[in-house]
Amino acid sequence: MRAVVVDNTGTGVEIVEHDKPVVQYGEALVKVEYCGVCHTDLHVAHGDFGKVPGRILGHEGIGIVEELGEGVTSLKVGDRVSIAWLFEGCGHCEYCTTGRETLCRSVKNAGYTVDGGMSDYAVVTADYAVKVPDGLDPAQASSITCAGVTTYKAIKEAGAAPGQWIVVFGAGGLGNLAVQYAKKVFNAHVVAVDINDDKLALAKKVGADIVINGKTSSDVSKEIQDKTGGCHGAVVTAVSKVAFNQAIDSVRAGGTVVAVGLPSEYMELSIVKTVLDGIRVVGSLVGTRKDLEEAFAFGAEGLVVPVVEKSPSRYSSFCI
Repeated sequence: MRAVVVDNTGTGVEIVEHDKPVVQYGEALVKVEYCGVCHTDLHVAHGDFGKVPGRILGHEGIGIVEELGEGVTSLKVGDRVSIAWLFEGCGHCEYCTTGRETLCRSVKNAGYTVDGGMSDYAVVTADYAVKVPDGLDPAQASSITCAGVTTYKAIKEAGAAPGQWIVVFGAGGLGNLAVQYAKKVFNAHVVAVDINDDKLALAKKVGADIVINGKTSSDVSKEIQDKTGGCHGAVVTAVSKVAFNQAIDSVRAGGTVVAVGLPSEYMELSIVKTVLDGIRVVGSLVGTRKDLEEAFAFGAEGLVVPVVEKSPSRYSSFCI
């Protein structure tokens, strides 16, 4: 079969002929339909998290189950399922047993610690493969498998509620979905901040009540405070230290700032303001199987619609 793998240097990619995976106990063989390209794939390919030569990339995979391993009861042949970043947890640690399985210290991640979905076929741990509901386009499901569930979880962590204000910093692939989940699922009012007018226009189209260009605004945080009285929650998908600092100053007392983007810098945090205003700063890493199931459901209902670009080639089909 064909597969996109990290090259022998551990710092690039190549397309190779690869052995078709063999299904083991508790696993399922999936014929891949689509696999999205995530920035994390680039980090893995470039060795930013440690070199993994030969690893099949991809954690935004969607495909059809073709074969079941012994002991599988949660899936059947013909099911459409995910090949997600959360490939498998240990199942018995404090994180796995308290609804925080993405924090499992023994977690396996598709396309990084185990082979992922950028191939003709992929193997999944059956109990961790989430079924795609009928009515959800598989290409759109591919986007929800990572960007969608990541932002859905982040909006949850922000404590979004009907009528409250949520600000999303970064209106790209993740931020665009964050706007949709906040507005259309949680019925919150939404501010979108970006430095690109085209992304802000799309954010406005999908539900943002207020859009702010970080390049042209004289003071982003003040503008947000003036227009909303301070947001109840902020979700930062932008890979920028500036955005994180602005987020702290954009929330009202008792607000929550959720860190999603991964810049290599350090944010500046006023301890006095954080304490006196009771501000919470939390990190949010993708979502659990249950989160993905819910995120898929909202996609199937048409509440959240990812913007995907199909890129077919003689090798495979990817969604960006």
